[in-house]
Amino acid sequence: MDTDAYTTMRFERRGQILTVFFRDPAEANTSDLAIHEEVGRLFHDLREEREARAIVLTGSGPAFFTGLKDPVGSLLWQREQGLPVIDAGRQVARRIVWDLLDVEIPLVAALNGDATGLGATIALFCDAIFMADTATVADPHVRIGVVAGDGGAAIWPMVMGPALAKRYLLTGDPVTASEAAHLGLVTHVCPVGEVLPAATAFARRLAAGAPLAVRYTKMAVNRLLKDTMAGAIEQGLAHELLTFTSEDMVEALTAARDGRTPAFHGR
Repeated sequence: MDTDAYTTMRFERRGQILTVFFRDPAEANTSDLAIHEEVGRLFHDLREEREARAIVLTGSGPAFFTGLKDPVGSLLWQREQGLPVIDAGRQVARRIVWDLLDVEIPLVAALNGDATGLGATIALFCDAIFMADTATVADPHVRIGVVAGDGGAAIWPMVMGPALAKRYLLTGDPVTASEAAHLGLVTHVCPVGEVLPAATAFARRLAAGAPLAVRYTKMAVNRLLKDTMAGAIEQGLAHELLTFTSEDMVEALTAARDGRTPAFHGR
């Protein structure tokens, strides 16, 4: 893959391990659309990766991946542009999930910091998840009046069961590292300075395994995920698009911008 074509993330190859560092959106000199476009391209390109035997995903800033520099401004702009732009975003989100599940090389997430929204979805779809003891995982879509349609409504209940998933998805509450380990959201919790080394060590262990056996076993499990979650993903994305046109979303975003509590009316 052409790693030089990316501006919102950087890549590091060491032996059979490819590490992808998501850049901090607040510091990246690029637009929110560019961030999502590149993430939408990343997993498609990783499907064609031939050199690495394991891939580590991590953040280069204080967070793992939070997605947007200016979420309020970006979401309001998308609404103002109308259905073509909103639906293009839906298509990117759909592509991210399905391409991620089609990456045959093992994916190891190293949550050096918070994973929020799409970042949480990406992390939870990985094959092993190492989380800093200071980090949180959250899908706060509902707090801005939007459905958790970019895969959150599918993967959370698969991991922790419907009741617990709804407890977090319907409130947008963050999950601490200790809670995430207890609930089975992540596979390992480490001190923040040890997350990337521990994740990389595990990636090396996977890379040392029989490549075909490792990849094909992963894809057999992912087949189960894809078959089970297909309906939830498609419905979630469709309903997310619908809530993008709601007054509640505008109220949530303007309230956030004004520093007040939103008043929702269900329209």
